[in-house]
Amino acid sequence: MPAETTPQDRVWMAFPPGGYTLGDTAEEAHAARSTWAAVANAVVDFAPVTMLVDPADLGIAATYLRPTIEVETAPLNDAWMRDIGPTFVHDDDGGLAAIDWVFNGWGQQDWARWDKDELIGARVAELANVKRISSKLVNEGGGIHVDGEGTVLVTETVQLDPFRNPGLTKRDVEAELVRTLGATKVIWLPRGLTRDSEQYGTRGHVDIVATIPEPGTLLVHSQQNPEHPDYQVSREIIAYLATTTDAAGRPWRIIEVPAPETLTDDDGWVDYSYINHLVVNNGVIACTFNDPMDDKALAILADAYPGRTLRGVDARELFARGGGIHCITQQQPAIN
Repeated sequence: MPAETTPQDRVWMAFPPGGYTLGDTAEEAHAARSTWAAVANAVVDFAPVTMLVDPADLGIAATYLRPTIEVETAPLNDAWMRDIGPTFVHDDDGGLAAIDWVFNGWGQQDWARWDKDELIGARVAELANVKRISSKLVNEGGGIHVDGEGTVLVTETVQLDPFRNPGLTKRDVEAELVRTLGATKVIWLPRGLTRDSEQYGTRGHVDIVATIPEPGTLLVHSQQNPEHPDYQVSREIIAYLATTTDAAGRPWRIIEVPAPETLTDDDGWVDYSYINHLVVNNGVIACTFNDPMDDKALAILADAYPGRTLRGVDARELFARGGGIHCITQQQPAIN
């Protein structure tokens, strides 16, 4: 799997269909659609965007999306393309293939439905006209981060979740990541953030905790306020990562990215994270939160991705529904 900083042919997304993602009121539905569209409308300035839309929503989607965004239809339960779509990799000849993981609603969550979403990996591979590689591992794109040189970041609470992969050991999971992603070094973070570990979370996706802007460097979520339970969580994760090396044996240069100052919303402790950004051709689409920390965090991202244009999108409506910008996008790398 190539690094997310490599050239991309397009970015895949899904338009939020009717159901729990939209919310209970017309105002909540408009807020969700507007935020998904804001991300797509920002990304398309840097790369082509293909938006999967449930057939019932074609008319409403057209009122939110820029006309330059390509639309394809597919029945949908939800709209977290990073998780329901495939993971693109290069084959031995430099061409593209799509890893189609098993998706089961983030570990068979009782609020989730996935009878339609479990088919999206195959649908995207078909639309992209690339070879589909089926995996029996229950996994989501938000549960992995790579450096393009063999290093893969995962969390014990996701890949070893008994509601995802009962009975699998670390060695079993690593063998499948070797087969599918070309992994040569798998780093197991112990867990994810607090809110993401609660009822409506993923049980600990890595893509709001840490990412790799270049080989040998980590951007890591750092909660600065001791009142928030993620203060201790992020201290433990940073301390653990400092004991690890990448696939090339290099100790990490760890850059802490401070969490927003906002600690709670109507549902409790937030997991707002600037880590959950999308790197795209010549750009970075970053989460903002109308927070005093936005400018400082975006400056850190700008330094981490020199030469790229930084574009902020208010991601509070995404996080209220369980994720961020990285979670709703999936990059298709260019052919080598």
